[in-house]
Amino acid sequence: MRRVRHNAVTHLGHVRKINEDSILSLPERDLWAVSDGMGGHAAGDFASQTVVEALITAPENGNPAERMRAVRLALLTAHDRVVAHASELGAGTIGATVVVLLLAEAHFMAFWAGDSRLYRVRDGQIEILTHDHSVVGEMVEAGKMSWDEAEAHPQSNVITRAVGVGDVLELDKVRGDLRAGDRFLLCSDGLNKYIGLAEMGAFLSGTPIETVSQTLVQTALDRGGADNISVVVVDAL
Repeated sequence: MRRVRHNAVTHLGHVRKINEDSILSLPERDLWAVSDGMGGHAAGDFASQTVVEALITAPENGNPAERMRAVRLALLTAHDRVVAHASELGAGTIGATVVVLLLAEAHFMAFWAGDSRLYRVRDGQIEILTHDHSVVGEMVEAGKMSWDEAEAHPQSNVITRAVGVGDVLELDKVRGDLRAGDRFLLCSDGLNKYIGLAEMGAFLSGTPIETVSQTLVQTALDRGGADNISVVVVDAL
């Protein structure tokens, strides 16, 4: 039977008055998530918490395909709830990015919307498994800039998809094989705006699971910490 270890931290940061990020770690269900809310107090935090609550209540039994469908349905349900809440408040944009990691047998699966990310380190090499649903993310996908260049772009925070935004939630997914020694990182953009890809790989390759999340968060804080910061690291054993 495959085993996993995990480590997770979320932090307010130095500037924000409330943490609009929410994280989920359910190792007994092989399920983890990071959601980054937007819309201000009583809105962004509501949106990200709604995402996490929907995932918690999703059915956990069944084969991998059924579990994927349950996660997808949970995110669609969260979308409808956030849209309804925004309508009740008469508010502007309320939403939340999300990235979800699900492990099943010898495979991993992930859903995402927005610019919260999933990385994997395998054999010492780091890879971004998601692509940002953002203005600059589209530029990266078109080959016009690198991810590290995108972090410094003035439109780096303009996202194009999120739970609660638009009539229909568009989710992307990725899946692949799972190997012993794989390390996954889920994070909000409060982390990756301060740490480039190569340095992220060095941190993830050289830091033990017991302290890796705290080390990454502290690095972002030391470099400004202007946003909420959320980190979930999962090791496949």
